[in-house]
Amino acid sequence: MKFEKLKNIVEVKKGKKPSFVEYPDENSIRVLQIDDLRNDSNPKFTNDKTGVLAKEDDVLIAWDGANAGTIGYGKLGYIGSTIALLRKKQPDLYSTNFIGIFLQSQYQYLRSKTTGATIPHISRKALDDLEVPVISVNDQLHIASILSKAENLIAQRKESIRLLDEFLKSTFLEMFGDPVRNEKGWETCNLSELGSLDRGVSKARPRNSPELLGGKYPLIQTGDVTNSGVFITSFKQTYSELGLKQSKLWPKGTMLITIAANIAQTSILSFDACFPDSVVGFVTNEKRAHVLYVHFLFKFFQALLENRASQTAQKNINLEILRNLKVPCPPITLQTQFALIVEKTEALKSQYQQSLQELDNLYGSLSQKAFRGELLSEQ
Repeated sequence: MKFEKLKNIVEVKKGKKPSFVEYPDENSIRVLQIDDLRNDSNPKFTNDKTGVLAKEDDVLIAWDGANAGTIGYGKLGYIGSTIALLRKKQPDLYSTNFIGIFLQSQYQYLRSKTTGATIPHISRKALDDLEVPVISVNDQLHIASILSKAENLIAQRKESIRLLDEFLKSTFLEMFGDPVRNEKGWETCNLSELGSLDRGVSKARPRNSPELLGGKYPLIQTGDVTNSGVFITSFKQTYSELGLKQSKLWPKGTMLITIAANIAQTSILSFDACFPDSVVGFVTNEKRAHVLYVHFLFKFFQALLENRASQTAQKNINLEILRNLKVPCPPITLQTQFALIVEKTEALKSQYQQSLQELDNLYGSLSQKAFRGELLSEQ
C-alpha cells in the first residue's frame, strides 16, 4: 500500500477569536468552538465576516487546550482561535469522512506529540508528517462507513450508561426529594448519627518509601475515588506488610469521601483496602442508614461542601464539617428499597460497560486493519 503525507493532502488554517451576538439575525453565521466538534447543544453566532469560515467539506481539529486533537467535520461556521481547519487540496481524491476518521485514529499519537508545558498544542510537524493510505475514493467511503457504524454503536452504549445514571438520580429524587432542601420534610440528623467517619491513615508517603508498596493490600488514592462510579472495583497500588503497619485496612462496604483537592466525591469499597488521610472512611450504622442512600446523598451535597472547603494550597474540608452535616433521615426500609434498585441498575451498567470495552477494542482493531489496507471493498 502507498502512503502520502497529510501535508500534501490538506492545507491548514488556524481560526481567530470571534465576536458573538446575543441575538442572532438572518445575517448571523454560526461560530464553531471545541465543544461544537462533539455536539450541537449550545450553538453561538457572529455577524463578523472577517474570520476563517469552515465548510462542511473541511475537517476541523482542536489545536490548543485540554481537548487538543479532537476531530470534527461536516460543519459550517467561523472557527474559533483554538481550532484549525484542514482543507483538501484535491477534493476529488479524498473523502472528508475518511480523513476525519483517519485523524480520529491518530488521536493518541497526536496527543503524545503535543507541545507546551501547561497548555497542550498540536505539533504542526507531527500532523504534517502523518502518512495517509493512498486508496480509491470508493474504498475510502467503504472504510469510513464501517468505522462510522462502530463509532455509532460506541456512542449508543455510552448514552445507555448515561441514561442509567440519570435513572438512578431521578429515582432518588422521586423517593426522597432534593435532600439539600429536604423537600419531603424528613427528620434530619447529623451525618455522624448515620455512621462513623474517620480519616484514612498513612504515616509515611509511599513515594518516599518504596518498601511500603508491592504487597497484597489494596491502596486507594483520592484519584481512584474520583474516577470510580458507585463502587470501587479495581486498584492500581498495593501496600506491603510494612505498608499495612503504618496504615489501616478498612472493610468492604466502606464509603470513601475525598476531602482534599476534589471535595466530597464518594465511592464504595467492593474489597478491603487502605487509603491515606486525604480520604475519609464512612461506615454506616445499619440500623439508621444504607450506604447506597448516603452515597447518593453526596451527589446533591457535593457542591455545598465544596463551597465550604477552605482554600489554602488546595481546597480541603475537615471531619467536623462532615460529622455535623445535617442530612435527611428517611426510614431505613425506604433506603433499602432504593438500594435494591441501585444494585440491579449497577449490575446492568456493568454489563454495558463490558460491552463498551469490547466495542472500543473492536473499533481499535478495525482502525488498524482499515489503515493497513485490510478492509478494502474489493477484498
